Amino acid sequence: MTTHVNAQELEGKVKAMYRSVALDPHGEFHFEMGRAMAERLGYAKADLDRVPAAAIESFAGVGYFFHLADLRQGQTVVDLGSGSGMDTFVASLKVGASGSVIGVDMTDEQLDKARRLAHAGGFANIRYQKGYIEETGVASGTADCVISNGVINLAPDKTRVFREVARLLKPGGRLAIADIVTDTSLPETVVCNADLWAACIGGAAQRDLYREQIEAAGLTLVDLQDNPEYRFISDRAQGATRKYGVKSVSILAIKQ
Repeated sequence: MTTHVNAQELEGKVKAMYRSVALDPHGEFHFEMGRAMAERLGYAKADLDRVPAAAIESFAGVGYFFHLADLRQGQTVVDLGSGSGMDTFVASLKVGASGSVIGVDMTDEQLDKARRLAHAGGFANIRYQKGYIEETGVASGTADCVISNGVINLAPDKTRVFREVARLLKPGGRLAIADIVTDTSLPETVVCNADLWAACIGGAAQRDLYREQIEAAGLTLVDLQDNPEYRFISDRAQGATRKYGVKSVSILAIKQ
């Protein structure tokens, strides 16, 4: 399902916001960032201690999903909207030298930062490539697991994203994500506002519709958990949270 948001304007707003996330992580945003939030969401201190601090500084995820992903040594992971790389680094630790991680992002500054940090930190099993989460350019049947954190809500056509996930996954492969959904459908005044989309609010799908979009792509939803520790920080974002039930969830789905 597509929406009436201007896709070109939205892409520009999203790139601008996440360019700032990469280059100025201590700026003002609608959302929290950094290590304190990551720990509160559920990331293990031991894992974060092994991840480049600059990647954690620019971490703008909305939840924790690695307990659902169940990554193992030797597996291949694709991260949709990999940003400055924090989740790719955590995945790298879990799949080990015999595994591989592919980060896909559309923002040059995020990719540059992640590549620089991976090289400096000796993360030889990670590669990053420029692409869209609806059309990654990664070969079909590549992934044992696809991960994503707070990114799919930014896509105007989520059905295309989940079809791409299904294409990327091997049979039996897993989709493990955190994202923003709503209890009630958002009005057009919010949905058509590219600023609110870029802030991870305007593009949030109603929870039941989100589930239907996952299953329509041929994936079976196995688990859906609320992330009550995630919160928006701007007044405008908090207002939307109260009015429409905007919230973070973590999801596990399987390709049969």
